[in-house]
Amino acid sequence: MGDERLSTLEFLGGELRRARRDRGLSQEELAQRVNYSSSLIGMVEIGHRTPSQDFVARVDAALESRGFFERLLTLVRADAAPPWLREWIAVEAEATLIRWFEPSLIPGLLQTEAYARAVLTGGGMLRAAEVEQRVTSRLSRQAVLTRESPPEVVFVVDEAVLRRRIGEPAVMAQQFNHLVEMSELPQIDIHVVPADAGMHPGLAGPFILARTTDGAEVAHLDNQLRAHVTDRPDDVNSLQRAWERVRGETLPRRASRELIREVAQWWT
Repeated sequence: MGDERLSTLEFLGGELRRARRDRGLSQEELAQRVNYSSSLIGMVEIGHRTPSQDFVARVDAALESRGFFERLLTLVRADAAPPWLREWIAVEAEATLIRWFEPSLIPGLLQTEAYARAVLTGGGMLRAAEVEQRVTSRLSRQAVLTRESPPEVVFVVDEAVLRRRIGEPAVMAQQFNHLVEMSELPQIDIHVVPADAGMHPGLAGPFILARTTDGAEVAHLDNQLRAHVTDRPDDVNSLQRAWERVRGETLPRRASRELIREVAQWWT
């Protein structure tokens, strides 16, 4: 028997469908009232798209539901991250320094919505509603980069990340425009390990190191099923050594930015 659990996103969609029908409205009629497409309303109703704050505010007004769907959206966002990731999100939220290496994908904190959805869909391991919740969680986490007193963040990616197409070319073009914009923020450094660097420790897999406000170091390791968070000194020290070796292979900040701009033109 399949997994019959109802996600909070699917619950919101079902309640929207019920409330719309109780009002005697078709999807097209509600779409006209809220100034969104009927196809989007259909996707929300089946739990295949997370609605925006503006969308649910307009729905509440059109259906006179007194903020019901705005409250449900708050629950959707709170429930968006899988339980095994919540420990790391708490670390990330209070970090003063984040060092992130990725050998195969754009780091999650730098992903656009379309790129994140393509990544999560492409794995083929998640239901559509689960994909949407993960996308919501990933985009919510990105607020750490632009909060008041943001952490210093250093991203290192392998050159292959820049050249691997994820989704349609338009997805990549949008992603690279975003990457260029983020690289200009003073608190963010993006470095590239060039293809001719050859073998280096980072090819063993992605990892993140975070320094918290009390000076503690915490590490994050990821795989296809779940994340592993550790503050064991031996683990952290090992990853710090790997970071230093990987960081030693990168292009300087200016050269990395120029390469990103060059590849951005290629995708557009």
